[in-house]
Amino acid sequence: MINQESIILQDIIINWEHYCIEDNFIGIGSTRKAFRVSNYVIKVNLHSLGHEQSKIEQEIYREMVKRGYDELFAQVYYTDKNIAVQRFYEPMELIQNQSYEIDPVKHGHLILENYSDVFHMLDTEFDSFDLKDSSNYGLTHENKLIFIDYGMTKKLYENEWVPLAEAGILPQIDFDYCRVCGEEKEIRIYGDDDTDKRCYACGKQ
Repeated sequence: MINQESIILQDIIINWEHYCIEDNFIGIGSTRKAFRVSNYVIKVNLHSLGHEQSKIEQEIYREMVKRGYDELFAQVYYTDKNIAVQRFYEPMELIQNQSYEIDPVKHGHLILENYSDVFHMLDTEFDSFDLKDSSNYGLTHENKLIFIDYGMTKKLYENEWVPLAEAGILPQIDFDYCRVCGEEKEIRIYGDDDTDKRCYACGKQ
């Protein structure tokens, strides 16, 4: 018997372009753009590197299910060359319009019991990159941290992301004043020669 969740997921997968509208937009990175649909997130690939990240997330999630640590990870239901579909969790709030480093002491009340073990596994076994940045976490209904963006590896970052960013193909994130809205926030910069300092809200994709 096909359950209701399967029907919803199938609809999202088939009709994803219908759902990926500005009203559903929740965030953008250098390689993927995210939209919320009910209890799910559609991550749209902006570059083939985004697809690689989604595949890694799916592999990590499946492995963590086997090891009994899946409660610390947003479930990945589906991925292809265009999109990934993941369980939605409320993202961490920005501080002064920017992300910040998760501190095991400062944020200890948000951390699940197995967090340290999982962090070590991701770092040593899965070559995971940027594990402390708050933008990679969401919050469960119990107000506990959960990984929502965990597909970038150190190798992928160094060998593929960095050359693409230096070439101005992928955006780097700078913290500066947007020339349009005037707010000091995260600005998307394409290479060293990009002087167009605008935030996403002011049209800088």
